[in-house]
Amino acid sequence: MESETNGVMTKRMKLGIEDKEQDNRDGSTGLDIVEKEETEMNIAGSEEMELHVANIFEKIEQFNQMVSELLESGKAMFKEMSNEFEERLLMIHKEQMEKWQEEIKELRMLDASNEETNAVLHNARYVLQNPAIES
Repeated sequence: MESETNGVMTKRMKLGIEDKEQDNRDGSTGLDIVEKEETEMNIAGSEEMELHVANIFEKIEQFNQMVSELLESGKAMFKEMSNEFEERLLMIHKEQMEKWQEEIKELRMLDASNEETNAVLHNARYVLQNPAIES
């Protein structure tokens, strides 16, 4: 008999848990669940207790508002930081590309100067090795 009673209680507890899980899946907030549980239990309390409960609900609402505001400000801050990061990274990239372009330009000028010097030296070597016989 006692095991039969325990089995019924266990089934009721499982059903109660499943109902709560279903409420969560339905999009109910924590506040809604607390209010449902309070209504389901039909507890008639003292005015002082009701005042405390109302005070807690007010704290919950204030906390929810604060979290919402923090989330919004955090999103805005991350978006601003993301934009600044992107701008700075693009600026660094542009500066590095300009630096390398300048290096390429200088190398080409040095190469052209070396080629001219090499041509002059080659001509001088040719003149020195093959003296002109024009006399």
